[in-house]
Amino acid sequence: MKLITKDMLIGDLIKQKPEAAGILMRFGMGCVGCPSAQMESLEEAAGVHGLNLDDLMKALNEQ
Repeated sequence: MKLITKDMLIGDLIKQKPEAAGILMRFGMGCVGCPSAQMESLEEAAGVHGLNLDDLMKALNEQ
């Protein structure tokens, strides 16, 4: 799989890498399946949830 980037939409990420849902939930994004999350970028979601984007990206790309 290609490198996950901060501008990737959560919906696209979950389709390409279903196991990413668990990582997102571990970081506090409990509604990864809700309609608004599907059209939200990882950067936008991290901002809304007050998460460290660098830590999130590192965890997503380690898998």
